Amino acid sequence: MKAKDFDKKFDEAQQDVVEDLDLSSARRVNQEQKRINVDFPAWVVESLDREAARIGVTRQSIIKVWLVERLQAEAANKPLNQDNAGGAH
Repeated sequence: MKAKDFDKKFDEAQQDVVEDLDLSSARRVNQEQKRINVDFPAWVVESLDREAARIGVTRQSIIKVWLVERLQAEAANKPLNQDNAGGAH
């Protein structure tokens, strides 16, 4: 299908255009997985396990969710390009 035909189909909402896409090579930007290892004191792991069990998720899931929540909160509270590490503004 030519791009102009695809655009027309999309713009006119004739049909669902997803069936015209090759999703086998699709990827979400900045969503690639990267494995890391983190060491925590035993009490932290135990606390994570208790909280994960309480809400019915895995330890890995709760760590991911909490880290993402914290990073989003930090990003919301700071202007972009602000560098606190160097002390210079």
